[in-house]
Amino acid sequence: MSRFLFVVPPLVGHINPAVGTAAELTVRGHQVAWASADPELVRRLAGDSAVVFPCAGPVPGTGDGVRPPEIRGPEALKFLWERFLAPLAEAMAPGVRAAVQEFGPDVVVADQQALAGGFVAERLRLPWATSATTSAEFTDVLAGMPKVAAWLDALLHDLRARVGDPSGTADPRFSPHLVLAFSTPELVGPGARTGEQIRYVGPSVTARPAPPGFPWNWLDPARSTVLVTLGTANTDVGARFLAECLDALRPRADRLQAVIADPANALGALGADAHDKDVLILRTVPQLPLLERVDAVVCHAGHNTVCEALWHGVPLVVAPIRDDQPVVAAQVAEAGAGVRVRFGRVTAPKLGGAIDAVLHEPGYRAAADRIRTAFRAAGGAHAAASHLERLAIGAPSKEAP
Repeated sequence: MSRFLFVVPPLVGHINPAVGTAAELTVRGHQVAWASADPELVRRLAGDSAVVFPCAGPVPGTGDGVRPPEIRGPEALKFLWERFLAPLAEAMAPGVRAAVQEFGPDVVVADQQALAGGFVAERLRLPWATSATTSAEFTDVLAGMPKVAAWLDALLHDLRARVGDPSGTADPRFSPHLVLAFSTPELVGPGARTGEQIRYVGPSVTARPAPPGFPWNWLDPARSTVLVTLGTANTDVGARFLAECLDALRPRADRLQAVIADPANALGALGADAHDKDVLILRTVPQLPLLERVDAVVCHAGHNTVCEALWHGVPLVVAPIRDDQPVVAAQVAEAGAGVRVRFGRVTAPKLGGAIDAVLHEPGYRAAADRIRTAFRAAGGAHAAASHLERLAIGAPSKEAP
C-alpha cells in the first residue's frame, strides 16, 4: 500500500474536499497523513484520529492578514497573495519538509493554496498532485490583466527561489503530474483548462460532523425552503446583505420559509439562534443534510457551497464578495443554474426577484439538474483516490475513474 501526505491551508473550504479523498484512500488500505498550520481544524474535519504534522503559518483574519472589507478586484487578489498565500507557503515549508522526512510519503497532495506542498515535493523529487478546490483557476481570469499576471509570476518565481527548487519550472498551482479539479466542465464552462494531467473529478461530497439540535420538524413541506449562507470567512462584511435577505424573504412567507446562517450574529437582536414559523436564524447549520431539503440557496458563490448545492440539483442566487467568488458566480450564471446579484448594492426587491426566478422559472432547476448529473458521473472522492493510486505506482492516470 502507498502513503499520501495531504498539505492543506487552514481553510475549511479547502480541507473538506480533501477529507473525502483521504477517507477513500484509507478505506482502500493506504496510509494518510496531513500537514497544516491548523492541526486542530484538520482533526475537527477529518476526525480525531487523523495524523497531522504541524506547520507554522498565518491564520486567516488575524494580524497582518486582516483584510479591509472594502478591498475588491485586483487589490484583493494582491492582498491575498502578499499577506496570506506567499507568507503561508514560506512559513509552512519547514514543517512540510519535516513531515515528508518523518512520514515518507509516496505522493504529496498539495492544495492549490498550500504552495509549500508542491514546492517541497519538487525540491525533494517526489511525485505530487494538486488538489484544486476551486475552479476559478481553470479559466484564464488574468487574461485581461497582463500587469497583474506578470506581478503574480514574479512573486511565484521569488517564492520558488526561497522554498522550492530554483531550477524548477512547474506552476506551483498546477502539478505536472496530476491535477485533481473538484468540478466539471459543465460548471467551469467551454473555456475550461485542459491538459494530460488535469482530471475533473467533480465535488468530493462526503458526510461530515453536523451541529446538533437542528429543528427538522420546523420545515414546512407545503412551502419552498431557501437557505441563506455566506460561509465561514465573510462574517466581517455580511450584515447588510443578510438584512436585505431577511427583508426580501419575509413578504414571501405565504409561499416560502428561510434558514439563515448567521455565525457572527450580524442580524443582532433578530439573530442569536432565533426563529419563528417563517425564518430560522442559526449560527451554524447542518449544510449537507439541509441541502437535501431546500429548494434554493442564496450565497456568496464560495466554491464549496456552490458545488454542494449543485450536487443536490439546487439552483442558486449568487452574490460574490471577493477572491475566486466572482469567477465562480459567473460560472453559475453562464451555466444557467442561478442568478447573479451585486453583493454590495443589491436591495431586498432585487433579491426577492432573483429568489422568485430560481424557484419558479424551470430553466434554472433544469440547469442545476444537468450539472448534478455531471458531478455525480465524475466520481468525486472515489475517482480522485483512483487517480492518486495510479500516480503512486507510476501508472498513467486514465480519463475514466
